[in-house]
Amino acid sequence: MSDEVDLDILARAAADGDASALDELLAAIQPRVQRIVGRMLLHPQDAEEATQDALLAVARNIGRFEGRSRFTTWLHAIAGNSARSTYRSLKRRAAEHLVDDLPTNPDPRTTSVIAGSRLDLLEALEVLAATSPEQVEPLVLRDVGQLDYSEIARLLDLPLGTVKSRIHHARQFVRPLLAVSDESR
Repeated sequence: MSDEVDLDILARAAADGDASALDELLAAIQPRVQRIVGRMLLHPQDAEEATQDALLAVARNIGRFEGRSRFTTWLHAIAGNSARSTYRSLKRRAAEHLVDDLPTNPDPRTTSVIAGSRLDLLEALEVLAATSPEQVEPLVLRDVGQLDYSEIARLLDLPLGTVKSRIHHARQFVRPLLAVSDESR
């Protein structure tokens, strides 16, 4: 029995109200969720916060999992949304605590080239969400979650052509935002 089948079986049992299946499922998916959010959030504490939020979202929403797609496909969507939500929260908290003085210990999330590129991506996704929110989730699932187009179409209950179109348009939209950030380095 493969891990995918095991997770699907556990998810269906948990969706049907089996508390022990939910506990086992959450324990099994925690490392996967950590990897998913870690691709978007470099700082370990931020990734841990997003991981916990994603696991809580799975526990709260498992009854909505209908099994139309693989559980991992559904999980990728939740984890990606959690990482974006954590980023928005961090951004809001940072704005609330702005001071005129420069920090004495620079935050590695804003000084690392890798962190900068991830923050640039998250910032670009926020701009995209403000203008074309329907394009964000397919782009995150494809380019961050690395799901194939047909999995995304099943998960979002959209025609394959619509998914491909949204991803294409989202990439066109974020590309210049990321290119400007790269040039400023």
